[in-house]
Amino acid sequence: MSDTAMERVARATPPSVARRIKGLSDRSIAWIFVAPTIFLLLAVNIFPLIWTIWLSFTNFRANRPNAEVKWVGLRNYERILTDSDIWLTMQATAHFLVWTIVIQVLVGFALAWLINQKFKGNDLWTTIIVLPMMLSPAVVGNFWTFLYQPQIGLFNYVIAFVTGADPTSFTMIGDVSLAPWAIVIVDSWMWTPFVMLICLAGLRSIPDSIYEAAECDRASKWRQFWTITVPMVLPFLMLAVLFRGIENFKMFDLVVQLTGGGPGSTTELTSINLKREAFEKWRTGYASAYAIILFVTVFGLASIYVKALNRVKER
Repeated sequence: MSDTAMERVARATPPSVARRIKGLSDRSIAWIFVAPTIFLLLAVNIFPLIWTIWLSFTNFRANRPNAEVKWVGLRNYERILTDSDIWLTMQATAHFLVWTIVIQVLVGFALAWLINQKFKGNDLWTTIIVLPMMLSPAVVGNFWTFLYQPQIGLFNYVIAFVTGADPTSFTMIGDVSLAPWAIVIVDSWMWTPFVMLICLAGLRSIPDSIYEAAECDRASKWRQFWTITVPMVLPFLMLAVLFRGIENFKMFDLVVQLTGGGPGSTTELTSINLKREAFEKWRTGYASAYAIILFVTVFGLASIYVKALNRVKER
């Protein structure tokens, strides 16, 4: 804007408004610019939550918008909490959640410790290891679906080479007992590099002077690992667990690509079950109550976990 145009704007501004603007602090001016964005974000995030809470107390169906909407109170919540099928999906989700976190933390920390040794080709191996997390879940799901094929898939032949079993005698995504482990393997393959990067950041944040002081005190490598490395990397590990726990609790696309929740409902996680209630059975009010229960569960557990994480950081 030219000086002439700016002067015209200044002259057109009423004196009372000009005095108010001139008297504003830098903080007030900053809030004037930031407030519209904050309002928009609150509208996008808070309104859907309030609308979902309201729907959870009704019998609303999205495929029948003109039907009479009745207030059912806590009936939807009661039906969900007493439904044995819902608890089975919770168990499937817990199985997936626990084992993926355990595997990713152990393998991710081990890889981070190895990469931190700064051997020749360190950067190249780091790049190769993080490649899986750069792919989209849809691509990873299709890729591993092909690998799991009992006739032509490479995975069965690798297992057959190690164990001596017939490669066509089992199918990972078609067997009730193996399908849950199939999605655990794929998710761990994809997201272990993420945990590794967080652990690597923790390892490289430890000053070398601490290890030098421990060596002067004649502490063994094993003692240095348990008294220096693990305690100082623990906050980073806990942060990785928090991120992966929240993401895996709402896992959807990867499981849909691999098993679709089958065979039967063996790998039907809560996110898949929620989608079926909302967009296949069209029980929108019921699904809204389901979503609120899941939200409260994740929010509550995450809040408790964050408090524990803060205590560890304060040590």
